[in-house]
Amino acid sequence: MTGARVLRLGVLGCADIALRRTLPSLERQPLVEVTAVASRRIERAREFSERFGGAAVEGYERLLERDDVDAVYIPLPPALHAEWTLRALAAGKHVWCEKPFATDLAEAEKAVAAARERGLLLMENFMFLHHSQHARVRELVADGLIGEVQLFASEFGIPLQPAADGSGGLRRASTLPEVAAYPLRAAQLFLGPGLRVAGAQVRPASAHGPSPAGSALLESPDGIAAQLSYGVEHAYRSGYELWGSRGRVRLERAFSTPDEYTPVLKVERDGRAEEIALAPDQHFTNTAGVFARTVLQDQDFAPHAEAVLAHARLVEEVQRAAG
Repeated sequence: MTGARVLRLGVLGCADIALRRTLPSLERQPLVEVTAVASRRIERAREFSERFGGAAVEGYERLLERDDVDAVYIPLPPALHAEWTLRALAAGKHVWCEKPFATDLAEAEKAVAAARERGLLLMENFMFLHHSQHARVRELVADGLIGEVQLFASEFGIPLQPAADGSGGLRRASTLPEVAAYPLRAAQLFLGPGLRVAGAQVRPASAHGPSPAGSALLESPDGIAAQLSYGVEHAYRSGYELWGSRGRVRLERAFSTPDEYTPVLKVERDGRAEEIALAPDQHFTNTAGVFARTVLQDQDFAPHAEAVLAHARLVEEVQRAAG
């Protein structure tokens, strides 16, 4: 455990998600101080440090050598997550890593073992889990709003963005495990551990990527089904629905919720429809707070490591089922 009153954070990589959402959100999180930002190009690191603070560092390895860094945030491409997580853990740094944490279960197991061996926190950045809207939905469902849950359904579809190289084309992407991660993790949130993959499908490779769309059918230990769909050839959708014995609830913009957005839960039950306004929240800022408090207050690191493994295992099972 660090003895500091704030967690001193180093940023490994100047990715777009860090620029748009994570670092602006950290400015509102008093438990975290950005002390260093690393890039392969010092000019890029300076752009970030001038805006968000911290020292500009050329090269990720140099950041890991710094004494003023207690933990690192890793927004690098997924193929680099495990490598730099292992390097950070070896340097004695706690790790907060963007999703998907690993490209396969073996990578996740290796990193979790290293974190446990060194007594360090490893946490995957599923920021949407820390938006209060989901806790409120779970509370209402547990109180019997729609009766007994019979089905969970979720979709996440995002239009492709222009390629960063200025070519005028669209960037390539893969839905598994990157885009599929959101509905898969939401299914775990609402249906609990032990989900079994009953079937899965992935659309063949196209100009949009190696697996531009897919779907999965999961089943919980008590027989509740989860129907999940995801893709990058789609108009935007980001939501989930729970269907129960008395009615159903639907939440839109569930995964990429702007801080100022007022979520609206749509409820249909007993032949009537209503809308319940939920509170706006800052899930990126909240997630950083969870990470920092877990370290600073010497909380149990185990649930975060187990969540990394459970998610990686489920993704691998979906991939296997899809062939």
